[in-house]
Amino acid sequence: MNKGLKICGISDIKSLDYILSHPYPPKFVGFITNYKKSKRFVNYETLKKLLKTNKRNVNFTSVLVSPNDEILEKIKDFNFDYYQLYDVDPERTAKIKLKYKIKIITAITVSNKDDVNKFKDYSEISDIILFDSKGYHKSESFDHRLLDDLPNNLNKMIAGNIQIDDITKLKNKDFMIDLSGSLENENGEKDINKINKLLNLFQKYEN
Repeated sequence: MNKGLKICGISDIKSLDYILSHPYPPKFVGFITNYKKSKRFVNYETLKKLLKTNKRNVNFTSVLVSPNDEILEKIKDFNFDYYQLYDVDPERTAKIKLKYKIKIITAITVSNKDDVNKFKDYSEISDIILFDSKGYHKSESFDHRLLDDLPNNLNKMIAGNIQIDDITKLKNKDFMIDLSGSLENENGEKDINKINKLLNLFQKYEN
């Protein structure tokens, strides 16, 4: 049974309002906070405006790649529930979690089994372990079968170019699912119709 859904890469108020007002909203919404190479990057002023909303029961997640102290200080009072950290070692992850009193999603990028096993370094620190592709902003895939031997009690999430129709194949897996690129149109903008299809489909299989 899937444990929840995350829609990542939200950068405009129209998409955010639609998601938050949907009858079946996701568990998480992610915002690309400091990775400027991503077309989904949200600058500081826009992010501040987006987060001034009633998020209802949705967890707002700041996606951060090797964040420095400057960006962490800038966003420390923002309305985030989680920091999703890429390329942050366990020691610094623990320090960030303690200092900012924030829940942590540690993102591990995967191409082989050795990558997957890095979760052991974070399992006592992070609230969720996200297994993603090496593509970062490129919406690349990886072989999800590499995750088959993960412990059942690990609070885990998967990403990596997951398509809407993949939900039916993943319905019996005990992890959260993270989608972004598959919810966009040819211009790279979030597509309301695709978001609606995803949320309705996920609700169907969740129940």
